[in-house]
Amino acid sequence: MSIYKLTAATAAMAVAAVGPAFSQSRDNVQVAGSSTVLPYASIVAEAFGENFDYPTPVVESGGSSAGLSRFCEGVGENTIDIANASRPMREGEIETCAANGVEEIIEVRIGYDGIVFASQIDGPDFTAFEPADWYQALASELPQDGAMAANPNANWSDVNGDLPEVEITTFIPGTRHGTREVFEEQVMLQGCEDTGAMDAMIEIGMSEDEAESACMQVRADGAAVDIDGDYTETLARINSNPDGVGVFGLAFYENNTDSLKVATMGGVEPTVETISSGEYPVSRPLYFYIKKAHIGVIPGLKEFAQFFVADEIAGSGGPLADYGLVPDPELEATQEKIANETTMSEES
Repeated sequence: MSIYKLTAATAAMAVAAVGPAFSQSRDNVQVAGSSTVLPYASIVAEAFGENFDYPTPVVESGGSSAGLSRFCEGVGENTIDIANASRPMREGEIETCAANGVEEIIEVRIGYDGIVFASQIDGPDFTAFEPADWYQALASELPQDGAMAANPNANWSDVNGDLPEVEITTFIPGTRHGTREVFEEQVMLQGCEDTGAMDAMIEIGMSEDEAESACMQVRADGAAVDIDGDYTETLARINSNPDGVGVFGLAFYENNTDSLKVATMGGVEPTVETISSGEYPVSRPLYFYIKKAHIGVIPGLKEFAQFFVADEIAGSGGPLADYGLVPDPELEATQEKIANETTMSEES
């Protein structure tokens, strides 16, 4: 991993950040959450530790839901300061936080990432998918003859004659990952709508909510394997399963093109350009959440957050973009939000 060196502007911020020591037992920032955000947070933490007079922040993974659960445990040095997430915080999580005394939360959008569908570089010819392919391959039940029936599709060619005649074997994010929610909504639900299955479910007698739930229900017969770890686990599964297809973040794929090939989705190749333009259909914003009560108590917390979204770090040409992050066009507004410590309740 290359070490980012400060430009003059960011160096000035580092010098200004140095202040008197705090009298508490924990002196490092603690971060946990999304495996998608993990590499970005790790890059920033390493550079922060090298260039600021603060210890290097501790960054852990675990998934968006797990990270936000830890974040909402309460206020104090035994709880984490920042939760990384590949989806927005849910209303129920905000309520849990508030019940445990975490009432002031700063939401920070760091940029965008695409969700890609990749397989072994020398494996079957998985080069083009539609959301309908994944819905018909992985739905638990499909509407057939006026009723719901177990998914009969065993091979990809059963779903789409243009796909390889190999057994459906997929490795998808587990339910504690924010990526899973995006996969369900932007791929499974979209495919369900595209095939007319959702309309057929409503004609059977389901409510719209029941139909949406059925559209996103993934089969549990082995065709889809939940990955609770990070993308390195998904890659390991692909390496040992030549016919498998995995769901990854764009940045992870771009850093593993020596072993993976990516498929188009809806006829569009996933790239930084197609994601930033909105042309690629499966993308999402990435976030981290700051516990405001810890600012001024945990040394370097605000400075780390400001450093994370500095132009030199999260902007075009910075180390995060080099790794694969699609820069946020509204980065300046995010910088102002952190500077002013504007909470989610103050934004609404």
